[in-house]
Amino acid sequence: MHDLVRIKIADTEYPVHPLFASRWSPRAYDPRPVESDKLQRIFEAARWAASASNLQPWYFLVGMKGDEVYNNIFSTLVEFNQLWVGNAPLLAVSIAKTTNTRGEPNVYHAYDLGQAMAMLSIQSTHEGVYVHQMGGFNATEAERLLGIPEGYKVMTAFTLGYLGNEEGLHPNLQKLELSPRNRRPVGESVFTGSFGQKAFFL
Repeated sequence: MHDLVRIKIADTEYPVHPLFASRWSPRAYDPRPVESDKLQRIFEAARWAASASNLQPWYFLVGMKGDEVYNNIFSTLVEFNQLWVGNAPLLAVSIAKTTNTRGEPNVYHAYDLGQAMAMLSIQSTHEGVYVHQMGGFNATEAERLLGIPEGYKVMTAFTLGYLGNEEGLHPNLQKLELSPRNRRPVGESVFTGSFGQKAFFL
């Protein structure tokens, strides 16, 4: 097992499916491309996310290393993310349609896109492919450069690829890559009776 994989396995309070415990967001990528059949399954998983009124407001624009889409997305990233993204073979944006079929605001567009990204991430983990989602980019500039139509909103950027060696990262990032993952206890997020009261089943 790759040392990074071992370090990043979640120390869960309660048993969960191994896919959830092993999903994490690396910065060290191997530049080799991801096979088309794996990408088909990854985006098929996103297709079957839950969706309010079955509007399916999620869309994805995927760039391959060296192409115009990849370069345009890369140019919108904050400097910190540009330090590591360049080795990833795929760089994409997630896009939400912000209106329903009647042209009215779909207040669940971001929620539903988030569910699609979660499904995508878990299927990616199953395929041995890693996803790193980013908010550190200029979404407005990405919409302009990528020609995103009115009524659609770029929400996140993300990488897809195989795990690489952390030694290839900028020295400032290697410590982050080797740090164990952590989350606040589930009892601080799940309540019964009243907000802030730890759920009785925990």
